[in-house]
Amino acid sequence: MRFTSNASSKFRLGIRCGLLTAAAVVAVGAFSGTERASADETSGVIVDGRIGYVFTDKFWAVYQTPNGEVECPNGFNSGPREQFKMLFPQDDGQQYTLLETHLAREAEVWFPGTGEEPYPYYDAQGDTAIGLDLDGQVSENDFISPQGDEGIDNQLYRAIGCIANYRGPDGTIYHFDNKYMQQFVNNRLMIELTGVESLENDDHVTVTTYRGLDGLLTDATGKAFMSGGTQRVDTKWGQQYVQTFNGKIEDGILTTDTADLLIPWGGPFDGNAVQRVRDLRFQLKLTERGAEGLMAGYAPVEYWIKHLNKTWSTHHQSYGQESSPSLYRALRRLADAYPDPETGENTAISGAMDVRLTQVFILHPNDQQDPIAKDTGEQEQNLAAAN
Repeated sequence: MRFTSNASSKFRLGIRCGLLTAAAVVAVGAFSGTERASADETSGVIVDGRIGYVFTDKFWAVYQTPNGEVECPNGFNSGPREQFKMLFPQDDGQQYTLLETHLAREAEVWFPGTGEEPYPYYDAQGDTAIGLDLDGQVSENDFISPQGDEGIDNQLYRAIGCIANYRGPDGTIYHFDNKYMQQFVNNRLMIELTGVESLENDDHVTVTTYRGLDGLLTDATGKAFMSGGTQRVDTKWGQQYVQTFNGKIEDGILTTDTADLLIPWGGPFDGNAVQRVRDLRFQLKLTERGAEGLMAGYAPVEYWIKHLNKTWSTHHQSYGQESSPSLYRALRRLADAYPDPETGENTAISGAMDVRLTQVFILHPNDQQDPIAKDTGEQEQNLAAAN
């Protein structure tokens, strides 16, 4: 039997649609058949002791009061445009060259110095900050959390708390970092808990991070994220994001030990950028539908600032009055961990991220529907032979 090219294309399309529908049914069946029976004993989302979550919101944690009255009593920091006007005033008739102005300033973005600046830099003030106790100590430089916990380590907040870019909801990076994490699959970060017996109390669970390959499941508005979707694991290009943590669940709160983590963290135009955090740990409130809480650790200063410059140009930083050279000097000054063995100067700074996640079923390579893929290939081969 032979088909015209138009009829053949329609027939192939029909076959593919039918197979994809069958694949979807089988995929759902993988979580609603015999495996679902055991899952029902643990609320329907824990399958073989596993439950997955995908990140939907992630912000550098900044404690805010209205208009920054408490933490930024002197106002917010000046950005590249404001600093340029201070350095090169236009009302005195002096002429400047492109080399000593624009090019010099842009070069300092990538090769910043540590000398004093002719303009002030405002650290966030006060003793309240969002974060975790990373070193198990209470010192004079530590904060108290909004909930009253002492010993909070978040010196990054000191550095960025009075930069408009990082203040919600209108800060450029605050808004767009999150938007790009949601929009670009390259930034799809997930965690999977294994060995789970209960989301309320469990003495030991294993937490593993992965990068996913799929978009986020939303409701009809496209704005609210829904639980129950699936995410395939990126096993080809995502190996650097795989990390394992030991954890426990008490009263619905997951806490983990520490490990170094690379986070896929691209910016505009789906850039393939990576953020690094040392000694990172999780503290998350878990539910069957999602999780929220903190991930915190120490960010290497050089890595942090280069990530900023790779993902956000001076033009974009200017929207939120963020001067990369000035921030670099603040990060160096406030760094509180990992001293350089030769100079003794700290090279990393404590910080925290506010995060929200939604529940997903994570598909590993062995979980995916190879029989359907094989059947699809055989159907296409048969059609090609028939033509």
